[in-house]
Order: sequence, then structure tokens, then C-alpha cells
Amino acid sequence: MTAEEKVDIIVRAAEEVKAEDISQIDLRGKTILADYFLLMNGRSNIQVRAIVDKIIELMEEAGEREVRLEGYVRGEWVLLDYGDVVVHVMQPEVREFYGLEEFWRSAPLLDKRG
Repeated sequence: MTAEEKVDIIVRAAEEVKAEDISQIDLRGKTILADYFLLMNGRSNIQVRAIVDKIIELMEEAGEREVRLEGYVRGEWVLLDYGDVVVHVMQPEVREFYGLEEFWRSAPLLDKRG
């Protein structure tokens, strides 16, 4: 599965459970960490986990399993690593504090959904 196909499935899953402020950052040529970062908000730890659960569900249906899952128990910032696509599901205050978009500001912001 291509990175772009993964991004499409992940965004669709996130939108199904009302993730907010979805951003896609194109990291190709900027880092070896991933081709894309997807960032999105959940308003509570319960919603953050619901977003993550839906992403995992739809990705598994498509035959993809995450390489790594971090932060699920606390539900403030959950990282899902799908190799070429890394997903950050955060509560708004955590996202603001760490400022990943600002850190990667030289990378193109391909899509931002509110």
C-alpha cells in the first residue's frame, strides 16, 4: 500500500469519529522518519483513543498494522507509526505546547481540515 493510500484511509477514519484540525505534512526529502505526518485533535482522552481505535480498525481492514503504538493509555498524545506515515492524535493543549507544525514549518502543509 502506498503512503498516499494510507493517508486517505487514516483521514477517512479520523473524520468518521470527528477528529478536529486534521493536518497532513509532507516530509518527503526532509527526514528519513516518514514520508508524511498526520496531526489531529481529540477533545478528551476518550475521544483521542476513539480516533486511534477507528484508525487501527480501518487500517487493519486494509491489511495494514501499525509498527508502533505509543501513548494510548494516557490518551493525551498517541503516536501511530505505519512506517512511511506517522499519525499524531493529540489533545489541543498538547498539540499547541509541542508545536510540531512549527517545527516542520519548512515542509509543505498539504491539507488542513478543520
